[in-house]
Amino acid sequence: MEEKNEQQIEEIAEVEETGQEAGKKEEGKAAKPKTATPRASRRKQPVAEAKVGNVPAPTPRMLERYKQEVAPAMIKDFSYGNVMQVPRVSKVVVNIGLAEGLLNPKAVEAAMGDLTAIVGQRPVTTKAKKSIAGFKLRKGMTVGMMVTLRGSRMWEFLDRLLNVALPRIRDFRGIPRHSFDGRGNFSLGLREQTMFPEIDYNAIDRLRGLQIAIVTTAKTDEESLRLLEHLGMPFSKN
Repeated sequence: MEEKNEQQIEEIAEVEETGQEAGKKEEGKAAKPKTATPRASRRKQPVAEAKVGNVPAPTPRMLERYKQEVAPAMIKDFSYGNVMQVPRVSKVVVNIGLAEGLLNPKAVEAAMGDLTAIVGQRPVTTKAKKSIAGFKLRKGMTVGMMVTLRGSRMWEFLDRLLNVALPRIRDFRGIPRHSFDGRGNFSLGLREQTMFPEIDYNAIDRLRGLQIAIVTTAKTDEESLRLLEHLGMPFSKN
């Protein structure tokens, strides 16, 4: 990791030196009125800025923890041959059901605003696949919305879920251990969206529950359970 940080620092330094050299060349051209024009100077200036913008974003804290702490612990627990065999989280799917959306179209907009604020990504709506007369449901009506998180946004969401949202639940007694699907994937439900600090309780139209599915590359539920425990999932003792 230190080598990676040093490499990033060297890249930033190299970009800064390139920008300085470009600035010196522009000054030299400005001293010759016959060959340099203000328009040419303006065209070359953004080149250095574009290079600076290519500096990689900081690694999410939860991903850093996975690399530095979780992966070595999993290798010790299950005696994996190499780090590539260690299970990891591949994606997180967050879903909101909208039964009230059938009668109140504004509920769809409100739920979409809440979910976007929580995950930092715009969700897609889910439609009814068939009509059900008893529920006044027609094919194609919006019945919910979902969003799939991968990469940095996934790790950042897991960080906020485990370290901010879950600890804010009143009388919290831990997450049940029985919500695995037999293939290493885990699901949990949250009763209300206000446990996330991005949601203002006084600004919402109503409380809504969330369903969260954590998909892993683990081959067994035991491996997935241990993976989530190392990441900080507060499972109940029973």
